Amino acid sequence: MSQASNAPHAPRTIVITGAGSGIGRTTARLLLEQGWNVVLAGRTAQKLHETAQGHGSALVVPTDVSDPQAVDQLFAAAAERFGSVDVLFNNAGIFGPPAAIDELDPAQWDEVCRINLTGAINAARAAFTHFKAHGGGRIINNGSISAQVPRVNSVAYTVTKHGIAGLTKCLELDGREHRIRATQIDIGNTASDLLDDFGATEGALQPSGHRLVEPTFPLAEAAEAVAYIAGVPLGTSINQFTITAGGMPYIGRG
Repeated sequence: MSQASNAPHAPRTIVITGAGSGIGRTTARLLLEQGWNVVLAGRTAQKLHETAQGHGSALVVPTDVSDPQAVDQLFAAAAERFGSVDVLFNNAGIFGPPAAIDELDPAQWDEVCRINLTGAINAARAAFTHFKAHGGGRIINNGSISAQVPRVNSVAYTVTKHGIAGLTKCLELDGREHRIRATQIDIGNTASDLLDDFGATEGALQPSGHRLVEPTFPLAEAAEAVAYIAGVPLGTSINQFTITAGGMPYIGRG
């Protein structure tokens, strides 16, 4: 366990990437309410400060997760402020263009891959290195239902999120002897800005060719799931966790 966790009743510390909006913002605010130290990472300082709301246990560190040096500096800043880190919520991601593979611009693919996959690997590597030096820790990777089954015209997003599944398994396996645990959380249809990217208003395109306004569920409930996983002792592994809106066309997608 990290130094912060060994101290009686000491606050635990979590790094959250993509903390400026959506599930990252909601999770950060929930954990601050629960007494955690929260390190907020993202590309836009203003959004991170809006998430933090001036909370004394929040540390804002503007970070481009696709830059490995920036991610190393993120963890250095977290350790300098709070002593050590207990959990990483590896959350930063973008949906990218809705397109089949023959319509996907190579530059658009590079952008989605840079953030969703390279960024996740950079953050996981920094966390893994930190946890090895502090007796363990937990990495929670934000997968998506698309890490299991794709949406129509989502090749860039789906391929990178399938990569998150492989990353999570490798982290769990390679981290076993170091008490490093890894969880893939797959969240389906939270009421967030990301949902707008694939047609929350006019309806999401289904395999049948029709559009369907799919059910959603509150971001707060997804954040509670992340908070639960973050709080589980390292003696327990949660390899994969799926949470979706009730009635979402996921089982037998479409």
